[in-house]
Amino acid sequence: MPNLKELADKCENLAFDLNFTEAKSWKAKDSKRVIIGYMPVYFPREIIHAVNGLAVGILGGGDRKQIVVGDAYYQSYICHIPRGIIEMALSGHFTGFDGFVFPSICDVIRNLSGMFQMSKIGQFAKYMDFPQDFNPEIGGKFYIQEMDSVLSKIKEINGVELTVENLNRSIGLYNKNRKLIERIYDIRQSYPWRLSAVDTYHIIRAGMVIPVEEHNEILEQLIEEISKEFGDPMDKIKVVVTGAFCEQPPVSLIRTIELAGCYVVDDDFMLGSRWLQTQVDDTTDNPKLALSDAYLNYSAFSSSVYDVGNPKSKRLIELVKRRKADGIIFAAPSFCDPALLDKPIYNQECDKAGIRYINFQYHENIGQFKVIKEQVGAFSDSIKLWDVEA
Repeated sequence: MPNLKELADKCENLAFDLNFTEAKSWKAKDSKRVIIGYMPVYFPREIIHAVNGLAVGILGGGDRKQIVVGDAYYQSYICHIPRGIIEMALSGHFTGFDGFVFPSICDVIRNLSGMFQMSKIGQFAKYMDFPQDFNPEIGGKFYIQEMDSVLSKIKEINGVELTVENLNRSIGLYNKNRKLIERIYDIRQSYPWRLSAVDTYHIIRAGMVIPVEEHNEILEQLIEEISKEFGDPMDKIKVVVTGAFCEQPPVSLIRTIELAGCYVVDDDFMLGSRWLQTQVDDTTDNPKLALSDAYLNYSAFSSSVYDVGNPKSKRLIELVKRRKADGIIFAAPSFCDPALLDKPIYNQECDKAGIRYINFQYHENIGQFKVIKEQVGAFSDSIKLWDVEA
């Protein structure tokens, strides 16, 4: 069995393979297999898996891909990730992908889906609207229609018909995946020194580019490794990092937070992999309805969801308390309107609850972290001092 370092190194290589070698190798083994690229924050990967497909997360090139032509496609006052994704598309990184789904994150991503359509990248590019009305008779039916729309496009490519049996099986595999991921976070809550936030990020992100069966095996091996007693705790505070949204923070930023005196015990870096906060029914005669009900009733909180009946600010406070965190770090992408508009609401709720926090912004290819390290370090030190005084 691979050891912890071998697992982490393997996942890092998978997570940042911008040519998606493993996914393309998987597809090459069967002429009826398809690769569907999707953007976070959330997408029901189960429906792709059930029709002989692999849903592959596309997260831009980060600090590993220089933007040459991507800037010409977008104004200077919007976030960075669409530039990176269109750069990758025009550079041929998505060759071999059959289609693309752009979930309804924001207007910028809607425009990105249009650019893929106009540039004829893949056999289809769909902007998938997610319901903001959580009435099952309205939003629920609409969500099922959107899933059916994606499935019909895939059927035109490989001719595979969705069956109840296959979708239930796929739901079961992703149920297991979410359960294993949460088990890792639960272990890290008590023993965060056993697995760094950076390694956790690599391991979860790797699951976006390989079959779920393979990722489940990796997670099981990892849990066995970090369940062992090893290492010693350091003098660090525990924090929840939120605001990452769809544009991913550079790995060096995550590492900077850790080096500045923090254990990251929860985050929303890979929110799509943890989106459904429940085990979806995988024994039903209507699995699409089960997926729809899970989305309507058990979605994670996010800036892309209008959840007035279940305020995201209160859910964030509940998360901090459940993880027994000492504070919150709000790390929002520059020019990300949804995330930045939510930040004052979060801050106000933290003030009411007496939870300490700091705010800063980043973009995916930022290269300087000195100021952030000083800010996070001062935050960590101040909490330690206050706790001593208490």
